[in-house]
Amino acid sequence: MMKLRFPSDRHFLFLMAKDNIVLRFSEVSFEYRHKKAVLDAVNFSVRGGTKIALMGQNGAGKSSLFGLIMGEQKPESGRISLDPVATVAIGRQVIPRERLNESVEEFFSEGFPGKEWELPVKIKEVLDVVNLPVPRLDRKLREFSGGQQARLLLASALIKDPDVLLLDEPTNNLDDEGIAHLTAFLSAYHKTLIVISHDADFLNSFTDGVLYLDIHTHKIEQYSGTYYDVVEEIGRRIAKEQRENARLEQTIKEKKDQANVFANKGGKLRSVAKRMRDMAQDLEDNKVDVRREDLTLSPFEIPAMESVGPIITIKQVSVMTPDGPKVSPINLTLKKDTHLLIAGPNGIGKSTLLETIVSGDNDLVGIAPGTKVGYYRQDFSTLDFDKTAFDELESAMDIGTHEDIYKAAARFLIPAELLRQPVATLSEGQKGLLMFAQLVLRRPNLLILDEPTNHINFRHIPVIADALDVYKGAMIFVSHVPDFVARIRIDEVIDLRDHLK
Repeated sequence: MMKLRFPSDRHFLFLMAKDNIVLRFSEVSFEYRHKKAVLDAVNFSVRGGTKIALMGQNGAGKSSLFGLIMGEQKPESGRISLDPVATVAIGRQVIPRERLNESVEEFFSEGFPGKEWELPVKIKEVLDVVNLPVPRLDRKLREFSGGQQARLLLASALIKDPDVLLLDEPTNNLDDEGIAHLTAFLSAYHKTLIVISHDADFLNSFTDGVLYLDIHTHKIEQYSGTYYDVVEEIGRRIAKEQRENARLEQTIKEKKDQANVFANKGGKLRSVAKRMRDMAQDLEDNKVDVRREDLTLSPFEIPAMESVGPIITIKQVSVMTPDGPKVSPINLTLKKDTHLLIAGPNGIGKSTLLETIVSGDNDLVGIAPGTKVGYYRQDFSTLDFDKTAFDELESAMDIGTHEDIYKAAARFLIPAELLRQPVATLSEGQKGLLMFAQLVLRRPNLLILDEPTNHINFRHIPVIADALDVYKGAMIFVSHVPDFVARIRIDEVIDLRDHLK
């Protein structure tokens, strides 16, 4: 495994600071694009060498917090302090669209701290760490699968050899082997780590504490312990606060009832009634604001346009081998209420197969005339980022009213004010929920889903799985999340590994 090396002077200074505060937020307030409150006088600190999970609901502002730490955005007020000898690097959620035409070498050269001639060797070292075979350095980023791109993003942060490593949804698109490899690496990691993830089991395997960004209060709550320890602690705290408030409610009611009795008797007893009301008000003031739980999707269904007979026939599949693509005949027909899972490791060609199906390549697939396709693409590239969220939902709907659009958006936790914003301003999780709202309005009878749990809050995933389980059209999907797949009825499986032979 790669050994990260520091320049000797900085290495000594940072080791001296080990276990001291490496990052501190002091009364920091921030608004996204000066419109949406994200942080309100937030205070927290992170010690060197700790591994922290950053949690919060979709759209709470977790990625914005990383932008503040990186210095890419500036707070409205307050102070962000970083150890002066510490360096920071980030592994982002997705490769920016404008960089997909870059070569591997160009991608890794940005911000590389070493000499130019050292770059090829360092690329090989970090790709070994993320378990990705070393490609040609002139290969374009868009030629890699989603899982391979996830590994490249992590490697692009590691090559900077940072003292503070920020990872934004690093398990997205990774297969089981990739997640296991990443988990082992992070468990042994000896520097400061802050991770955004909706994968509870992944976080619980290595975290020392949790920063929870509350979307309602715009505050950050700081906890020590593993992720599951923190969830249990929060549950106990909420239960205790609810019991205390219930006790106060009963006492308040008693005081108000007594005040009414004394007030009705008149005379000097009115002053007693006033004291009773004052006592009731004091008790009201002593009630605590119970921490609100993350909003969770309500159960929903994706309606399917009625269809008769075969909807799609897959004639052959193309599998990526070390020697290039290999085509294999298959001849599989799907009718309504038939669910097909496409399985296989990262880089074998699952997303390419879905793209081929959507394109309607007559040599590979046959799609019945009049079929309405709903396509959930893992990189959200079917969305027009310059349009508003409302316009994107309206474009998916053949029949209906503006009220139907607002109802569909609200069902997926997208409020009216967010509908007026360009899609580009939504968080990755909100883009995913927007695409599900599109599918509900579109009413497709052929549903194609590529990693539909990426970026989605783990609380929502069972609800989405239940909706797909009862979907009545033909469905083809790819997912590397075993618990999600286990909740969905599967009638057919194409495991692309079977076609490598």
